[in-house]
Amino acid sequence: MKRLCGILIIVIAVLVTATIPVLGQKIERETNDGGQIVHLKTALNHLTVIELREPVIQVATGSQSFKVEWRENKVFVQPTEADASTNLFIWTASERLNYELEPAGAVATMDFAVDQVPVQTVAPKPTSVTPPQPPPIDVLLAGKPVRQESTKRTKKPVEIVIRDIYEENGRSLVRYAVRNRGNHAYDVTTPRVYVLKGAHYPQSLYGLVYSQLGDREADRLTMTLESRLPVLESHVQSSHLAPGQESVGVVAVPLPPATEPIVLRFQFANDGQEQIAAFLVR
Repeated sequence: MKRLCGILIIVIAVLVTATIPVLGQKIERETNDGGQIVHLKTALNHLTVIELREPVIQVATGSQSFKVEWRENKVFVQPTEADASTNLFIWTASERLNYELEPAGAVATMDFAVDQVPVQTVAPKPTSVTPPQPPPIDVLLAGKPVRQESTKRTKKPVEIVIRDIYEENGRSLVRYAVRNRGNHAYDVTTPRVYVLKGAHYPQSLYGLVYSQLGDREADRLTMTLESRLPVLESHVQSSHLAPGQESVGVVAVPLPPATEPIVLRFQFANDGQEQIAAFLVR
């Protein structure tokens, strides 16, 4: 009987010892973002998996002491040397994640897997919203179409085309289109609107009323000063334009009192170093 009890004690001790490393391995859930550094514990001849919310675009590490590979939204990390540490960067479409790879240690304390916690989004409570009413037919009919003074196609990656203008009750409502002809995305912002005072042009501006001047014609304009007009209202169909896309927008400004033609400049956000502007004779 004593011999049997002794055998049972030895078996139990072996089982407990064998399960300690397994219980020590961890599967972490991290709310990791670009504003923090996550320390990663590894072990020789073992793989640590980082699983992210979205596909990986690129990874970079500061040392070849770790083997790093990725596939879709998973990154695999394995140390190849003992007593070596380095940092690891992971890029996705929306963020950069930062890790510190600690020297390979015991299997019992390693990070078996690190899962990035999905972002919890709270759906907004539905509110009672009056659907927008279509513009009255007389407003559409009363708008004046804007002619394009230049028939040459612009070479700029982003083109502004003024379509028409509607004037009533001391304000001008201008409808325009933004075309992205470049090879990268362009964000449409509310334009700044200026009236060019003392504007002069080689020919009479009366014949150019309700015309948009092209780049070549705008370069021939001279003025004494310009005054910024407040934007009363601004709407755009889509504010983010991928290459090849087009969006329509509307901007309303006070109607400047004038007894002769005036020139308005609509200044949009730059495309890199490129100035994006449109000139309207009214």
